[in-house]
Amino acid sequence: MTDLVDYQLNDGVATITIANGKANALSHDVFKELNEALDRAEKDEAVVILTGQPGIFSAGYDLKEMQKGPSEASALVTVGSRLTRRLAAFPLPVIGACSGHAIAKGAFIMLSVDHRIGVEGSFKLGLNEVAIGMTMHHAGIEIARHRLAPAHFYRSVINAEIYDPDGAVEAGFLDEVVAPSELMSRANELAQQFRKLNMRAHRETKVKAKSEYLDLLDRCIQQDSEHLGLAG
Repeated sequence: MTDLVDYQLNDGVATITIANGKANALSHDVFKELNEALDRAEKDEAVVILTGQPGIFSAGYDLKEMQKGPSEASALVTVGSRLTRRLAAFPLPVIGACSGHAIAKGAFIMLSVDHRIGVEGSFKLGLNEVAIGMTMHHAGIEIARHRLAPAHFYRSVINAEIYDPDGAVEAGFLDEVVAPSELMSRANELAQQFRKLNMRAHRETKVKAKSEYLDLLDRCIQQDSEHLGLAG
């Protein structure tokens, strides 16, 4: 790993940390290194903790890359959708340790892992695409529909409502909230609990439970690519 993504293996737990500037922006390079880190976790047969810097998990896609042009922006969205699809079917448990703000693609990542822990504080979590003039892509809509509480799906996707940490639990972006000082200890506590699972049963049950959803995501990613002119 480079300075963008850090990988630490300890006692059967792989902690993957995104560290890309003030916004923890998600660029092609970050996605490449995240995938490499996930490859290592699979090889190490490790439970994963995915986290960010103190105060920020991620504010979403790297705006410098998104603003290069429509095709460049579309390519980045496609790569991001493939990462969230990978997380949704990852063969080992993945814990999201949301270290602060999680906006747009940062929130979609939280919607794609197995268990999400947030931190107390004046942090913002949610999907702001409509608020900033972006029509939500098909994959994003279905990721949100799959995990958000029904009463909050419309509020989040259509109205771009942004939540504080407690509201994010109610909406479905997070499962629990702890003090910032307790985030990693709680994540590691859960990781050790998950290590006791039968990993074959975990993997097969996850894929079986999500079979229709994963097929839908594949179709949506393809549909988004075709609409954006990226189909090969």
